[in-house]
Amino acid sequence: MDPLTSVIEALKHDKIIPDVVPETFNPSLLFSIGYPSGKEVLLGNEFTVDETQDEPSINFTPLNMPTEQADSQEEVSYTLAMVDPDAPSRAEPLYKSFRHWLITGLKSPRDSASTTSDLNALESKPATTPYRPPGPRPGSGLHRYVFLLFQEPGSTAFTVPAGSPEYGAALEERRSWDAVKFAESK
Repeated sequence: MDPLTSVIEALKHDKIIPDVVPETFNPSLLFSIGYPSGKEVLLGNEFTVDETQDEPSINFTPLNMPTEQADSQEEVSYTLAMVDPDAPSRAEPLYKSFRHWLITGLKSPRDSASTTSDLNALESKPATTPYRPPGPRPGSGLHRYVFLLFQEPGSTAFTVPAGSPEYGAALEERRSWDAVKFAESK
């Protein structure tokens, strides 16, 4: 089984498909998330609240990482969203999906994978929604925290318009946000 098919199967197993992304979701590249503690986010692994307090790094997997748009010399850029579809609990996801982080303008490392060991995404802009570490309510059970990476549209720099809800950092402004709808509207 190829790696992207494995991702789909894992997402279905944990009900990320269809709770967060639709049945038609078709991933096209691999990426990883690593916390400063050295612990890497894997499909289905568990973290303590303490392990997620600091903003993680985003790493692109060179196996399938395009570095240029197919029809131009433009660099491909990405938006990463971190959401909690289980807010405040999986049994009652009233605030599905709580937006923990939104960062646009991510680019792959400038060198190819064969010439660099640093695969950290290059951040060309500050986060639109600053990182907010997980903090589930006591007794709310396990939460699924989902990282989604979307390729940004077009040949011009993608920008979330000023005044958009994605700039909201208060708890109330982060609730009930649909990452897929956001990506489809851009």
